[in-house]
Amino acid sequence: MVVTEVDLRDQLRRPALGDTIIVPAGARLSPAARDFVNQWQLVMVEQDHRGETPQQVVWDKPAAFPVTSTDDPCCSACGGHVAEKPSALTQLNAHHYAPKTHPRIILRGQIDSLHALILLVQGLARDAGAEETRSSLGTLAAYCRELMSAEYNERPCAALELGGISESDMHHATHDPLGALGIQHLAIDDTEPMLQHWLNVARTQARQLEITALQTFESPHHPYGASICHGLNRLSSAVYYVALRLAASA
Repeated sequence: MVVTEVDLRDQLRRPALGDTIIVPAGARLSPAARDFVNQWQLVMVEQDHRGETPQQVVWDKPAAFPVTSTDDPCCSACGGHVAEKPSALTQLNAHHYAPKTHPRIILRGQIDSLHALILLVQGLARDAGAEETRSSLGTLAAYCRELMSAEYNERPCAALELGGISESDMHHATHDPLGALGIQHLAIDDTEPMLQHWLNVARTQARQLEITALQTFESPHHPYGASICHGLNRLSSAVYYVALRLAASA
């Protein structure tokens, strides 16, 4: 089976960098469809053998610790082989070490920190009995892992979804919460529950992290960095969306 550009555009009326598309197992892309995939850095997911699409986006899964070892990786600074890794170097990708001051390593560490913060807030939501917030934060933590995986593997990241809500719908809701959720924009003060304060901290950290990503991948046409910058922009909106949903349920 050949998948055409028209087929892909039927799935993505408003394509965004890193969107996920569903294709039949074993299908081939037409030349125009392949150009479309490359232009928008789309992530293709095949249907299973029964022709069913996944019920869960591929990155929204529990944390794991995959390690892929590579024999005799090279130093990204000098190009030489590294037989024994100095403490000042760390793995940039599967084939290279780099100084820990490398912009991508700094970005990766900050995504890791945001991931830890979101997990912390998820625990607070669990203890507060805020089940919808707890579940949503689990998805956002998974998306942090998707961002780290995309950066390490030097590939475009997938689009962010939250409970079946697309990133474009979340983006709209965070700009018009009254129309989308029936509440005004949040103005956090000391009357808010502690969970809202922690969500606010996570939102500000995600926004700051987007700036680090833009400094790391300055070109808007970077083959994979552009989608990471876009994903972080939508992640901060998603954290605010979770806060709005919590406020709307109060």
